[in-house]
Amino acid sequence: MSDAHSTPPVDRLLAIMARLRDPLRGCDWDLAQSFATIAPYTVEEAYEVADAIACHDMGDLREELGDLLFQVVFHARMAEEAGHFAFADVATAIADKMEARHPHIFGAEDGAMTEARWEDLKASERASKGVASALDGVALALPGLMRAEKLQKRAARTGFDWPDPSGSEAKIIEEIAELNAATSNEDKFEEAGDLLFAVVNFVRAHGISAEEALRAANAKFERRFRAMEAMAGVEAFAKLTLDQQEELWQQVKKGS
Repeated sequence: MSDAHSTPPVDRLLAIMARLRDPLRGCDWDLAQSFATIAPYTVEEAYEVADAIACHDMGDLREELGDLLFQVVFHARMAEEAGHFAFADVATAIADKMEARHPHIFGAEDGAMTEARWEDLKASERASKGVASALDGVALALPGLMRAEKLQKRAARTGFDWPDPSGSEAKIIEEIAELNAATSNEDKFEEAGDLLFAVVNFVRAHGISAEEALRAANAKFERRFRAMEAMAGVEAFAKLTLDQQEELWQQVKKGS
């Protein structure tokens, strides 16, 4: 360990991961893991990175980025053990991809990168892999709102989209009526999903990310609710009538 800090940091991290997964000298917990069991931690770490950014905490961001990097190293190590690929292959693949996606920087093309051009390049990559649908490659593990928006954007690139927000607005009204008319839990579940999908479409038509907007709304609600609890006292707040709680809510809204 005396020369630990003289070892390049990435090499040191890879060596630590290799030791943790060593069949004879490794950690029992790390050895018991698989891609499937580690995946939820990977998603969680990505969200913790986002939280650190939202809080403008650079110290926390450095730590959370390290945790996320460790997830990449963990997956790469398991893949290497199975004979699929290694960490170096992951780094090479993303470097090749970024160079290919920025021909105006690393190639002979001129002009700025636009969103349309970026999507065209990604579409070409998908085509080279033999994709069968415009919707191929939209990750199943994405949060529901984010995946809905990506699916809608992919569909819109084929022309399957309303020309203005009025179409999705009418669809929302239709879906609300269908949810209210549903009688079975199965039908209500399906109609609720259709309603949320339509709302994402309406928000997207206004150029707003549904996922980011809802995260901001969650934060605002939490801030205001905690303020109400602080004004009344946590235990006392729960004993107030709804009208009394609403009065506090309106006071808090004026202050925020």
